[in-house]
Amino acid sequence: MGKANLVSLRMITADIKRLVQFFEDATGITAQWATADFAEVRSESFTLAIGSTRTLAFFGDDVAEPATNRSMIIEFLVENVDDHYEIIKGLTSEIVQKPTTMPWGNRSLLFRDPDGNLINFFTPVSDEAKKKFA
Repeated sequence: MGKANLVSLRMITADIKRLVQFFEDATGITAQWATADFAEVRSESFTLAIGSTRTLAFFGDDVAEPATNRSMIIEFLVENVDDHYEIIKGLTSEIVQKPTTMPWGNRSLLFRDPDGNLINFFTPVSDEAKKKFA
């Protein structure tokens, strides 16, 4: 049996247009829409899929519930987290942590998207962290 490779996370939302627009504005990446109920924000290394609650009909009732995540942080590597902070604070009032250098060498900005999901934008700043993401 071969290895499993994580290539995408899918978020379910009750307001897909709002959430997709938020991630387009936050990341500078234009989403690719497959249908009115499903879009993907694709980077070089990863895809953030966003589906409306209507897509749950394919999986069964009560499979997922939008805007209830309290255990996962979705992380984006950015060139300069301080520059992104200027953009993000115009998109959400829910800044959890302003840009801060963490003990493991990343400068990190933690905020919530419109559905309350935790998002981390980070930039490696220590030599060790830079090597990890080079």
